[in-house]
Amino acid sequence: MTSAALPAELAAALARKSHGLSLGDAAARAAAMSKTYRGGGGSTAIRSEADALAYALARMPATYAAVMACLDALAAQRPDFTPRGLLDCGAGPGTASWAAAERLETLRSFALLDANAALRALAIDLMQGSARLTAASYTQGDALTLLAKAEPADLVIASYMINELSDQQRDAFADLAWGKTTDTLLIVEPGTPTGHARVLALRSRLIAQGARVVAPCPHDGGCPLTAPDWCHFTQRLPRSRAHQHLKGAELAYEDEKFSYVALTRAALQPRPSRVLAQPLTTKIAVTAKLCTAAGLDIAVAPRRNKPDYARFKKLDWGNTV
Repeated sequence: MTSAALPAELAAALARKSHGLSLGDAAARAAAMSKTYRGGGGSTAIRSEADALAYALARMPATYAAVMACLDALAAQRPDFTPRGLLDCGAGPGTASWAAAERLETLRSFALLDANAALRALAIDLMQGSARLTAASYTQGDALTLLAKAEPADLVIASYMINELSDQQRDAFADLAWGKTTDTLLIVEPGTPTGHARVLALRSRLIAQGARVVAPCPHDGGCPLTAPDWCHFTQRLPRSRAHQHLKGAELAYEDEKFSYVALTRAALQPRPSRVLAQPLTTKIAVTAKLCTAAGLDIAVAPRRNKPDYARFKKLDWGNTV
């Protein structure tokens, strides 16, 4: 679990926007929006500039960190991936576009889509501070309608977005998003059992249409995990004092849990096994839960096997083996 702070340009833009802001008011707004999200209301709770800013201050650091972790996993399996265009669906304040601009230097065009006017306005303001995102286009409107009209892109991202759609809408979105994907589609969702279930359903639907899994899975078969277990990962990020206040948190860091899948049209080499939980290290052995091409495996590296023991001690949740 590595740290993933917001890029300096974005942090500076947020600091500028929040100058003179009442943190108490922002915290109250963020808490109210969080309650609406948990109740299934989605971004409808964000109605004003103050709402959008409170949401961005509370959630952008964690969603940025999660998307960055997914892009790192994608790049590790596809070092040859050099996308030129990004289509960011349900872009919100532009978090995924910032992460993609930071991680993928070959990107030249950024097209953002979202229905929320307040989030769009904030995103455009924040992107004025970015050397790469100032030329991005951001269209407001219904996600499915806009997606149907959008130009195809090498990389399509839907970050914390499909949870706001009904089952029927998610199926329609999956088909449309895959149709607009010339190379790779990345879906990121909260790391909850329901978030994992949404990712699995989309994954299965698109594999049936010819998609191949880049990450996190080392195979295109069914998920080997069974309830109450579910596939998710965690990314650590630092919290500023303002962020701690907004979240009502004491710790100077946060661990964002997320589920994701990256699907591609490209041919793939055999994929390595993935660590599905933080390995357990004792004086006797290191034990790691792995998703392998053959299914679930509990791998044990005994201390007497010094090379394997040393290698397994370095493993983190989400690493490949």
